[in-house]
Amino acid sequence: MFNVGDKIVYPMHGAGTIESIEEKDILGEKQSYYILKMPGEVKVMVPTAKAEDIGVRSVIDKESASKVFKVLENDSTEMSMNWNKRYRDNMEKIKSGDIYEVADVVRNLSFKQKEKGLSTGEKKMLLNARQILVSELVLADQSSQDEVENLVDTKLSTSFTEFQHSDKADHNVVKKFIPFD
Repeated sequence: MFNVGDKIVYPMHGAGTIESIEEKDILGEKQSYYILKMPGEVKVMVPTAKAEDIGVRSVIDKESASKVFKVLENDSTEMSMNWNKRYRDNMEKIKSGDIYEVADVVRNLSFKQKEKGLSTGEKKMLLNARQILVSELVLADQSSQDEVENLVDTKLSTSFTEFQHSDKADHNVVKKFIPFD
């Protein structure tokens, strides 16, 4: 059970603050709802009785937030070459509500975007996962959205350069010129 003012995560939507707990009559059924204030002045209603079942949880603490940034600093994890399987696997990670899994998706898709580009579906997925990640880090780290976005970008750029660029450079360079006859 959460209280007014608690910072919580609603999987697939991101983190927000419980503004109030209200009883609503929807389709003839009275139920108690958490009224969440989400980033961008969006309000979401979550049934209090089903909150735990759908994966609503408290926002991570500042120490856990620093561990999330460490995920962004690591090399990418292996993803399927088949875009359909890769999409499903990444969607499962996002739906899990686990912030470390969401960070993994953000890092992997960001690296893939820099290397080869992404399909429209994966671009949307990256934007959604990034919004979920940033919204929780803003509340956990008690920083502004701009500060968190800049930090995420910096971590991703640094790790991409460290792990991807240096590995790929040696494989793509022609070592010897062979003239045509």
